[in-house]
Amino acid sequence: MARPTSPGDHEKGTVVTLTPSRLPTQDDPQTFLDLDDRWCAHNYHPLPVVIASAGGSWVTDVAGKRYLDMLAGYSALNFGHRHPDLIAAAIDQMSRVTLTSRAFHHDQLGLFCAELAALTGTEMVLPMNSGAEAVESAVKVARKWAYRVKGVPENRAQIVTAGGNFHGRTLTIVSFSDDPVATADYGPFTPGFLTVKYGDAQALEAAISPDTAAVLLEPIQGEAGVVVPPSGYLAEVRRLCDEHNVLFIADEIQSGLGRTGTVLALDQEDVRADLYTLGKALGGGILPVSAVVGRRDVLGVLQPGQHGSTFGGNPLACAVGRAVITLLGTGEMQSRSTDLGKHLHARLGELVGYGLAEVRGRGLWAGAELSPRIGAGRPVSEQLARRGVLVKETHETTLRFAPPLVITHDEIDLAVDTLADVLTGF
Repeated sequence: MARPTSPGDHEKGTVVTLTPSRLPTQDDPQTFLDLDDRWCAHNYHPLPVVIASAGGSWVTDVAGKRYLDMLAGYSALNFGHRHPDLIAAAIDQMSRVTLTSRAFHHDQLGLFCAELAALTGTEMVLPMNSGAEAVESAVKVARKWAYRVKGVPENRAQIVTAGGNFHGRTLTIVSFSDDPVATADYGPFTPGFLTVKYGDAQALEAAISPDTAAVLLEPIQGEAGVVVPPSGYLAEVRRLCDEHNVLFIADEIQSGLGRTGTVLALDQEDVRADLYTLGKALGGGILPVSAVVGRRDVLGVLQPGQHGSTFGGNPLACAVGRAVITLLGTGEMQSRSTDLGKHLHARLGELVGYGLAEVRGRGLWAGAELSPRIGAGRPVSEQLARRGVLVKETHETTLRFAPPLVITHDEIDLAVDTLADVLTGF
């Protein structure tokens, strides 16, 4: 592998070659950290852990140290690392065909879409890759529906979003973010979005106009710190959308597919959306798989050539996605999230007043808000990593817990006991 040593050297044609004798040794994590720092764009600030292998709820670094994974790839690893059913599905499909593009049919696509629609109780599926692509797709579909079906005048469609949202990092998506880290130096932004306070149904109602195409919300806000809206809020969103002929788009990329104890987080409230965006866990932690699922009369506004993706709905993605659907079809994972989630929240609740100010969330998903005396979450995350437990802070003072749904009762105790020990040191 040859790479330039610096921009100046690149212009001179000078390259550095990583020969086997110069490759990092498996017991030298710092060399890997130095390589990342030198060659990778600094768009993330990871903890200094270099993972080399994983299984279930555990990962192992290059030096052989094991860590309990309490983050699970922000819900991308709902079923743990290398779940045998998912790995088997991937290997089987890889031995046959991995990509055709949508220029042709293949034998996994229709099955995947039919099974995902059945699992989610929807009528049509638009497969994509990343979660951000799913949200972008839903935005496009909502606008097209507004013009073609609702009759909104051209170029006047609006979508109402919620403050504190996180739906991805593409330019259009950050156009309706209120996080300065996401927006600074990226303007001008895509018009057509209006943001109101999350959980405030009156503010939402005031924002809806004849030009409103859709309301786009997370049923539980993940990046904001696992924020659960007030009781009845989501049902009121549904009522307002029905009253004003507006689409309700639920972003379930983090909250969906078993994370809260039901297939979809909205199921907890007996509320249905018109469109859902799914991702992360849909790929089983193996590859990016996402989808927009929902009403046929809404997704049906798309015609050939108007939207697409080279890799969206590829055979490998569909095969892995079908294996994920099978796991969720038994209900076991949802039950684990419900039962073990109660234990997780109870144990974290014991630390309120002893380093934690509040615990929020649902199922195996919790935002642990640190008390003012503890301060920022980064040092706490670093101390937990040193002791073999992996979590990550969000919004400075919140520790986010989203362990694999295959975690055990004892592993949850280990994680919370370690957190308690760490907090006593601050």
